[in-house]
Formats: sequence, C-alpha cells, structure tokens
Amino acid sequence: MTVPAQQHSLFPGLQLFFDKAALSFDRIPAERKIALEEISAYIRAKNKAQQKVKLTFICTHNSRRSHISQLMAQAAAAYCKVDNVYCYSGGTEVTAFNENAVHALQQIGFEIITNNHSSNPVYEVAFANNTGKLKAFSKLYADITNPQKEYGAVLTCSSADASCPIVQGADGRFKLPYEDPKLSDGTPQQNEVYLERSKQIGIEMLYIFSQVK
Repeated sequence: MTVPAQQHSLFPGLQLFFDKAALSFDRIPAERKIALEEISAYIRAKNKAQQKVKLTFICTHNSRRSHISQLMAQAAAAYCKVDNVYCYSGGTEVTAFNENAVHALQQIGFEIITNNHSSNPVYEVAFANNTGKLKAFSKLYADITNPQKEYGAVLTCSSADASCPIVQGADGRFKLPYEDPKLSDGTPQQNEVYLERSKQIGIEMLYIFSQVK
C-alpha cells in the first residue's frame, strides 16, 4: 500500500536538507532551470490526466548519478507533497551502487543498509516514516523491476544519452547531465565531491517538484 505524500514524515536530516535547499534555487543557472521545468511540466501533465508519474533516471552504469537522482527525486516529491510519484533508475550497463554515493546520501539523511555483500549488492533505502523501503541496486534501465511503458526517461549523463537514441517505452525524454563524481575517486577531495554532487542533485530535484503545484 502506498502512503500519500501528505502523510510522509521525512527523517530529520533530510527535512533539514530540503528546508535549506528550498532557499538555494538561485544557485541553479537559468538555462538549467529550463531543463528542470520541462520535467515539472511532464509531471503536471500526468497529474492532470490522473496518471501515475513514473520517472526512470538513466546513466551508463547505474552506480552514482542515476541512483542519487532517483532517491532525491522520491524524497523531494514527498517533501513537496506531490502524490503518485514513482522513481526508478537504470543503466546501459550493470555494475553496482557505488559505496561513495551511498555514504554521501547517508550523510544527508537517508537510511541505507544491506546484508548482501555480492558484487552488485541490493540496498534497502528509507527516507521517511510511514513509507516502505526502496530497493537500490545496479540494473539495466529496461530491467523488469522498472516501468516498461509510459514513463519519463531522465538521462543523467551524456554517454547514456548518446547510447540511448531511443529509450524503449518512454513517453518523455529529458537530458539532465551531471558531472561524474567518479572523477574524484581515490583523491583527498572524494567525500567532499560526492557530497556536493548529491546536494546539487537534491536541490534540482526539489526545484522540479516545487514547480508542480
């Protein structure tokens, strides 16, 4: 059973993050806002038609940016009290949900755990009380656990955009590339970069849903 967004109670860290993020929209460049507002318009159109809003965030490996975007979008929808939103992620290849991305999201306030220590572990993710846990693991965007039709495809990296000239089943396609935090792996700046990218994505996901109502 899906709990209405109005009844969600975000975890304190996430509530604080989004409270601050709502004051940071001036940090988003004007041209970037245009791309974000296209997604907002798609969500409004689905709401008007009384249809579920299904968004699949896609990058090459489904390891960093797509997962961060999926989870931030789901939490932002709850924060903005936008109902019937279902967020997913996938890639054009399968790797694993990157541990640095997991750690950054935990720092912001998500609860993420796994008892699986395989090469592609399944994580359970929670962001609020009164809501079920999301399962996060690397998968192809066309995986059976993702929607197969009538969803918005959000391309979070340029290489995935180039690899997917056609996203099968999608009724909306949006380019929203982010710089890959992987570039910082193994450097002294690694944790800072992952946290900053997660916050950037969170602010932009919040902006999308703030424009829906």
